[in-house]
Amino acid sequence: MSFTYRYARPALTVDAVVFGLDDEDLKVLLVERAGEPFRGTWALPGGFVNVGEDLEVAARRELAEETGLRLADAYLEQLYTFGAPGRDPREHVVSCAWYALVNIRDHEVRAATDAADARWWRVQALPDLAFDHAHILEVAGERLRGKVRYRPIGFALLPERFTLSQLQHLYETLLGRGVDKRNFRKKMLALGFVVDTGETETDVPRRPARLYRFDEARYRQLEREGFEMWV
Repeated sequence: MSFTYRYARPALTVDAVVFGLDDEDLKVLLVERAGEPFRGTWALPGGFVNVGEDLEVAARRELAEETGLRLADAYLEQLYTFGAPGRDPREHVVSCAWYALVNIRDHEVRAATDAADARWWRVQALPDLAFDHAHILEVAGERLRGKVRYRPIGFALLPERFTLSQLQHLYETLLGRGVDKRNFRKKMLALGFVVDTGETETDVPRRPARLYRFDEARYRQLEREGFEMWV
């Protein structure tokens, strides 16, 4: 049965803040817009939600269509809803924003559909962004810095096997400050879900470091029992 609404309704979009980490810095995935508005300007991947489409499905679809990034197993969390009437010059558009954490080495990005280009940018050296995407990115950064203190979501940014130096670099980058090496490693190993694999690095021009992995099953057990994570 059809129905006509008495009042006009805002349009609905999704935007995705995809964070990645390399040996240098925290990075975010951006696309160069191929169409108006803001043609030639860099923006977060995103687009309009189809009628009857789940919001998370829409976010994953837009990422795949605009960047080639498919996040079947990646960490993806709803961030916030942005609905200021003037945030989009076309009409009143409400955006449900998401943020994701990926290991850059596992994903090759490429521009597709209405994107002219897609690439990783250092969070500390961003171009001017379209719409209110600078604000969305700021909110996502605050969420990430806050949550990484009490949930081990940062492991999604690391390779499956990592060194303790890589783990320390991760937290120092996300928190924006240094941490004491000895205390950090002691605390992380005491938590019980950073597990020694018994392996070491290969093909490195120095003494190879031991490799560790994140034990999600052990973390879930501790979460049920109750524990305090501090970084």
